[in-house]
Amino acid sequence: MIVHNPGAASPLLLLGDHAGRHIPPELAGLGLPAAELDRHIAWDIGVDALGRRLARALDATFIAQTVSRLVIDCNRDPERPDAICEISDGAPIPGNAGLSAAARARRIAEVFTPYHAAIAAELDARAARSRPTVVVALHSFTPAMQGGPPRPWRFGVLHLGRSAFSDAVLARLRAEPDRPCVGDNQPYAMDGTDYTIPRHAIGRGLDYLELEVREDLIADAAGQAAVAARLARLLPLALGDVG
Repeated sequence: MIVHNPGAASPLLLLGDHAGRHIPPELAGLGLPAAELDRHIAWDIGVDALGRRLARALDATFIAQTVSRLVIDCNRDPERPDAICEISDGAPIPGNAGLSAAARARRIAEVFTPYHAAIAAELDARAARSRPTVVVALHSFTPAMQGGPPRPWRFGVLHLGRSAFSDAVLARLRAEPDRPCVGDNQPYAMDGTDYTIPRHAIGRGLDYLELEVREDLIADAAGQAAVAARLARLLPLALGDVG
């Protein structure tokens, strides 16, 4: 886990639950070939670079989980069975099969807990200084799941109930001159499986955005720069929309 630009001035706190694909050496790559670790099953492709670009452009803090979601998914309650999945998008994960309670507890203690403690510490520090905060969770999604139809969305805005900032970002994206296809709780809906936003934003009464970006749009430096430039322009405008 890395905290980029700590203590930054922006009211936007950027998070990357699945920003990295590192697997601790003692887990021996979870028994997977290297090619599988390049896929979306291991990480949110492009999010680390996107988050770092946005942190610089907006003078915002970006807290990025560098350990692969296959070790433990930091956007799931760690007590859920799917927090450490045995199969992901059709791929068996040998290193997660039949995991003991002690092994699960180690992953929670070494990966999950420090990440969420860093988020909580940043939010506590902001609250102590009476600084306004909007939590922005950055994710990316694959253009098609195994055997599934193509996904038309370029962006997805996920929310649980009402979120004024989410509504404002959704409206701003849909009003762009190129009219990108933007999903409202698509390609995923925020529900009981999500952990980070419900705990750290909704749980504190803070507004938020959970933004999904189709991974092919941010798979290389040019795409990352283009999407970061768009979001660096639109997110402050959306903040202004909600006052």
